[in-house]
Amino acid sequence: MLKIAHLTKTYGSKKAVDDLNLHIQKGEIYGFIGHNGAGKTTTIKSCAGILQFDAGDIWVDGMPLKEKPLDCKRIIAYLPDNPDLYEFFTGIKYVEFIADIYGVSGDMRRRNIEKYADMFGMTQDMGQLISAYSHGMKQKLALISALIHEPKLLMLDEPFTGLDPKASHLLKQVMRDICEKGGAIFFSTHVLEVAEKLCNRVAIIRNGKLVVAGAMADVLGDESLEEVFLELEGSDA
Repeated sequence: MLKIAHLTKTYGSKKAVDDLNLHIQKGEIYGFIGHNGAGKTTTIKSCAGILQFDAGDIWVDGMPLKEKPLDCKRIIAYLPDNPDLYEFFTGIKYVEFIADIYGVSGDMRRRNIEKYADMFGMTQDMGQLISAYSHGMKQKLALISALIHEPKLLMLDEPFTGLDPKASHLLKQVMRDICEKGGAIFFSTHVLEVAEKLCNRVAIIRNGKLVVAGAMADVLGDESLEEVFLELEGSDA
């Protein structure tokens, strides 16, 4: 579903991502782990077609991102860690705006707005201005907007930030449902316990370079993800 080959992105003299290779298959929830500044957000933004990269190639569902960016973006949803929303819109107007961009049919948008607004407890708040929303409500609205066109590939940067325990639980179920339907999830998180329980596969990146990647059970062995991560982080010494 998502293939990253020799991805390299440089800011000035710093290589934020250095020759990265990953392959996220259909049906997988793939965790992307690393310290602050490791290159996670740069990688995800590059895969979402938001950042241009210096070298390498990215394919989405077999389509080259460089040659077919719009075709790729039609089946992608990207959720940043701190989504910027148009705060002068009401919640419903914002979701309708996103649905218009993706060309979502009237029946599909009504069905999905009702489904996800109810799921995340936002139905009564959709008529309010976004400027009146709490951080958690904005995160939920961004999720509803990301799911409105039924993406095949969901890319999330720290998706559990600001969500209450119930919303976090529901998001995990949504992620599993997408994978059961043949989609895939690629997400970064600092909540290692969640990644360990949720992900089929995991990759750890440090200073732009891939340190380890593979099936969660193979990466962990007899240890926890936290223990593996801390060992790898300290291996420079």
